[in-house]
Amino acid sequence: MLVYFWGFLYSKYVRFWLKWILRLLTRKCELQRLLDGSKAGAQRTLSIGNPSLVGVLRNAVYVEEAEVEKCVRDVMKEKKIEQKDTRFKTNLHISLLQISGYKKLYLNVENLRKVPYDSDNEEHEEQLIELWNLLMPHENLKARISKQWCDIGFQGDDPKTDFRGMGLLGLVNLVYFSKHYTQAAQHILARSNHPKLGYSYAIVGINLTEMAYSLLKNGALKAHLYNMVSGLPQMEHFHQFYCYLVYEFDKFWFEEEPESIMYFNQYREKFHEKIKGLLLDCNVTLTLQN
Repeated sequence: MLVYFWGFLYSKYVRFWLKWILRLLTRKCELQRLLDGSKAGAQRTLSIGNPSLVGVLRNAVYVEEAEVEKCVRDVMKEKKIEQKDTRFKTNLHISLLQISGYKKLYLNVENLRKVPYDSDNEEHEEQLIELWNLLMPHENLKARISKQWCDIGFQGDDPKTDFRGMGLLGLVNLVYFSKHYTQAAQHILARSNHPKLGYSYAIVGINLTEMAYSLLKNGALKAHLYNMVSGLPQMEHFHQFYCYLVYEFDKFWFEEEPESIMYFNQYREKFHEKIKGLLLDCNVTLTLQN
């Protein structure tokens, strides 16, 4: 009861006068103090989502990229911040770009996920063949429909059926990792064929696409991306995070030494919880170095 009363008292009276005194002493509004006192990256950008600032920034945090500059000017005018305060202007501009960029990135990822793999689409087929050539450079694919696809971890003789859940996004992720980290991809593929600890490389890769997608969707990647990108997060940054997951999952799987692939879901969830825990750190950046 006492805690509730104090909370009510603070929100209704104490906080107002405390803010007033601080502004008088520092000659800065709460938003200025917040942005000036926060470390660049996630700490600063996440801070403007503070519930106490919703009234001031209720429009700002929903702006599109093209509207950011005008929005910064409007906020400065509303809060009576001098336009010559370039530090504040720059900090707010970067934070709003990161916020709008995160939303745009999610929409781009979602749109790619919604594209079904189409074997009649030449570009889709080219990417699939490219994946084979990157992972199996010394072995020719004898036919488009072939049991050889199982050698890189697909379930049957036509990989298109395995992309149903994540659509083209699953293929694009697999190709990106294989293209930009070719040696690592080939090494992990070889490890996935381990007689005891083996797993289906491509299927697990698509499963990790779903993990990366869900983390992006629920906002868990905000701190990571805000620390990684001083501006607009791009699709490239999502792919890079996916690469980190693939590399780290392989290490995790072999360290855990599951009794069999039948326990995959259990260990997949354990890995998922581990990643979610890491992403709670406001200073986090999860990247795979080439």
